[in-house]
Amino acid sequence: MSDNAIAERAQRFLVALRHCQVLGLSVHHADAGGLTLRLPYSAQIVGNPESGVIHGGAITTLMDTTCGISTVCVLPDFEVCPTLDLRIDYMHPAEPHKDVYGFAECYRVTPNVIFTRGYAYQDDPAQPIAHVVGTFMRMGKPGAQLSGKGGAQ
Repeated sequence: MSDNAIAERAQRFLVALRHCQVLGLSVHHADAGGLTLRLPYSAQIVGNPESGVIHGGAITTLMDTTCGISTVCVLPDFEVCPTLDLRIDYMHPAEPHKDVYGFAECYRVTPNVIFTRGYAYQDDPAQPIAHVVGTFMRMGKPGAQLSGKGGAQ
């Protein structure tokens, strides 16, 4: 699948999620290597009005969504893949008045589970705000059964 096709599929997935529309999330980049989403800074997502720092819940939503949609980068067809587990380690708060980017990649795909990892950053990916790992259950294409039995391979 071409990078454009991956980006278009990621964008279609993203705009179907109401909470992503409210947050203003957008696809920044997508290819077979992973997905980057952009969370624009907004006064509505500030957690501390005195400092202007974005609420951790907005970062969590960004990273869960980025990891979940990164599955379109590796699967040949759209599949429903709900979050099984998500772990985020916060390194430092986001700087006020700056957009936040979330990158995620799928590093292992089994018949039942997809394993993802990534990070949130602002200006420099080498200075992450947070690291994330997540697992997503493969439920298959809508109306189809997955082949294979048992747990993760």
